[in-house]
Order: sequence, then C-alpha cells, then structure tokens
Amino acid sequence: MSWIDIGALDDIPVRGARVLKTQLGCIGLFRTGDDRVFAATNACPHKGGPLSEGIVHGQKVTCPLHNAVFDLETGEGTDGYVIETYPVKVDGGRVLVDGATLSRRSAA
Repeated sequence: MSWIDIGALDDIPVRGARVLKTQLGCIGLFRTGDDRVFAATNACPHKGGPLSEGIVHGQKVTCPLHNAVFDLETGEGTDGYVIETYPVKVDGGRVLVDGATLSRRSAA
C-alpha cells in the first residue's frame, strides 16, 4: 500500500466526518467515538446524499436524506445499498489513506 498523510486525527470531530477531495470525486473520512477512522464514498447511492453530513454512530453512518444506514467497515447498507470503502489508518495521531486504492476508484 502507498500511504498518504492527509491530516491530523484531531481535524476530524469525534463521531463526525470530513471530506477528502480527490481528482475522481469526494470521499468521507469518518471518526468514531473510540477514535477509529474509516474512509468511504461520500455520496449515498440512493439519492446522492452527502454521507459526511450524516450521523456517525458506532462504526456506522446514517444518510441525512433518507436514513439509510451504512457500515463504514464493510460498506453494506440498508435497503440493499452498498458504498465503497477505502483502506485508512491512524499512525502517531495522523490519518493516512492508501493512495493506490484511491487512484483506482471509479469516477462517480
């Protein structure tokens, strides 16, 4: 994996999210109450709702437009919807995302 440092863990609010803009679109970075960080597609596949504006609970996020719930680790959601997830890790208080995986994502 090719890890890219994208910022400090403290830049993402606890039980909140931030958006990472890439050449192929935006992904959401989600921080849980126990400081785990997940990276996933920011747009809900149902109506394109910005998942980074949803409610983070446990390791899940709820879409702000239609209340679909997505597991941030697997991408599986209610109503048969699925979001893409990306490798991310926290090292020394810094958030790192796998650049190779991001460069292979589809433009949606």
